[in-house]
Order: sequence, then C-alpha cells, then structure tokens
Amino acid sequence: MNPDLHLTVPAGFDDADADAQVHPIARLLFTARTNAEAFGKAQKWVSVHDVFLVDVSWDFVNDESEPFTLSIYFVFEEEP
Repeated sequence: MNPDLHLTVPAGFDDADADAQVHPIARLLFTARTNAEAFGKAQKWVSVHDVFLVDVSWDFVNDESEPFTLSIYFVFEEEP
C-alpha cells in the first residue's frame, strides 16, 4: 500500500458496532498562489488515486507565498 495513503488506527480500535457509524476520513491540503491553482493541484492528485471525496474547505493565510489552501476530505477502502 502506498505510504501516502496510510491511516494509523489506534490499537484496539473496533468499529464493529453498527450504531457507532465510525468511518476513517483522511484530509489532504493543497496550497497555492491562486484558488484555481489549488483546485488544479487537487484535481491532478484525485485523478490518480482511487478515493471518494467527502468534503472540501478553504483557508487563506495572509503574508504567505501560497496563501490559498484547499483541504479535501476523502475516504478509501482497500480492495478485497
């Protein structure tokens, strides 16, 4: 498995209880000089990985060389 897609789960973690509705979600940040560039970076990454996007969020940090940050939240499952 690609180490960039590895989720660390605490020892003893058990999500077998259907009522828990616990599902691991990963987050990846794409920083850029413009919002379009951030979307472009995200599109390129998503196009080569088998993931399901769950949500996105934006942040802007003043006085940074790449002030726009697009965060993508996604899930993936190992093939059986």
